[in-house]
Amino acid sequence: MRAVLLALIFTFTALPRNEPYELKYPANFGSRFTIPADNPITKEGVALGRMLFYEERLSSNNTRSCASCHKQEFAFTDNQRFSFGADGTPTNRNSMSLANVLWVNKFFWDGRTEGLEQQAIVPMTDPHEMNQSLGTSSKKLTQTKVYPALFEKAFGSREINGDRITKAISQFERTLISANSKYDQYLNKEYKLTESEQRGLVVFDTKGNCAHCHGGPKTFIELFHNNGLDSVQGRFRVPTLRNISVTAPYMHDGRFKDLSEVLNHYGGHIIESENVSPFLSRLSLTEDEKKDVISFLNTLTDTEFINNKNFSDPDL
Repeated sequence: MRAVLLALIFTFTALPRNEPYELKYPANFGSRFTIPADNPITKEGVALGRMLFYEERLSSNNTRSCASCHKQEFAFTDNQRFSFGADGTPTNRNSMSLANVLWVNKFFWDGRTEGLEQQAIVPMTDPHEMNQSLGTSSKKLTQTKVYPALFEKAFGSREINGDRITKAISQFERTLISANSKYDQYLNKEYKLTESEQRGLVVFDTKGNCAHCHGGPKTFIELFHNNGLDSVQGRFRVPTLRNISVTAPYMHDGRFKDLSEVLNHYGGHIIESENVSPFLSRLSLTEDEKKDVISFLNTLTDTEFINNKNFSDPDL
């Protein structure tokens, strides 16, 4: 009996005594998200994931990290048409924002992976991105002084492997919640829209029909549409419009340098085909209406989010 009791005590003490991480988000965002049962969000896991997000040793030449293509000041996008990987070549898609990925199920512009844990594997191992196997990354982190202890705090032992790396990064990314823009304050009756912003909101919701795909407080619906570009067969994920004023350039290939070019595309440059989204119609907006829509879109910028020290590089 004593041996059994000692075994139970040892098992209990060997488990990580982690403190759950409290996700804070407005009620109107809803709680329709999934956190894997084998990867609960803990303070220790998030702290480790934050370090790994900025860790350049996860790349083959020790110069690239997740943050290289997802910069906080640009709402975790790149501010370039294409990002450059460890081998010096550009990626073939524009870097997407990581804001509010807690509510996303399918990742990348084409939805090729489900869940953040699977998503994280792709850029780390892709030869044109971080270009390093998870096995090599694990060995490099094991040889450091700091990481074995941090993995023990997060997962209960000093073992470092690819599964734990991707789980920790995913925990951190689920905390990247953007919910304090002027638009949020307006919804909470804490901010009054200017006349131009108000007119832009009306156009956005009605004449522009933008809300059909970018409606709701999160400003995205997890759908995939052909939006009339020259990718005739292509359907791409509808991205969030949150922080849109700082996430240029736009579209899956970053072809539009500013919001005016985006509105002009929908106003007269849609390439018609049988694959174009049935919800897409040519916008007939006046120049003043375009300015008003852009004024409204600027209210979606969350300065608290892009300056939140909890999301920044812990080494700075």
